[in-house]
Amino acid sequence: MGQPRILAFAGSLRAGSYNMKLVRIAAGAAQAAGASVTALDLRDLPLPVFDEDLEAREGLPPNARTLKDLMLACDGMIISSPEYNSSISAALKNAIDWASRPCTGPDGKPERPLACFKGKVAGLLAASPGGWGGLRGLVTLRSILGNIGVIVLPDQLAVAKADQAFDAATGKLLDPKQQAIVERIASQVVETSRRLAAG
Repeated sequence: MGQPRILAFAGSLRAGSYNMKLVRIAAGAAQAAGASVTALDLRDLPLPVFDEDLEAREGLPPNARTLKDLMLACDGMIISSPEYNSSISAALKNAIDWASRPCTGPDGKPERPLACFKGKVAGLLAASPGGWGGLRGLVTLRSILGNIGVIVLPDQLAVAKADQAFDAATGKLLDPKQQAIVERIASQVVETSRRLAAG
């Protein structure tokens, strides 16, 4: 396999999101490890709240189709998830729900169930101003992704006190150990994707 294709995104819609900052570090590390990286901002693909009646009337929303196509094309994902009320954000859950819907693929044939997720590799990150760093949200996210067929890497990072964690000039984490962990997780996503594609 030449270049693994990695989709990197945060589960936050907030401008200046700590999780967006964190996933940018990981995206750069994945690119340095030899991957072709697509950085996605979920704000660019606004989605209605998942509603099967809406889906039945109008079909898959165009932005959901775009999201599905990005996920279908990737070999692995790097996701940085905020923690809202001890769980993941509504925006992230909604994106997963829309991407999980079966529909016709680009070739006009029905997609296999959960085609966006099954067999894909994921590395998980989180950042929060709180003391847990978003760790409780990662428990939820790991459970969801594992149940829909994603190969979730065991290593993860939750950055506590995220409002004090980043260098304003460089965008890097001030803690070199945390910076190294993010880079290692990104490299693991790339290498695991490469090995799985090679069979």
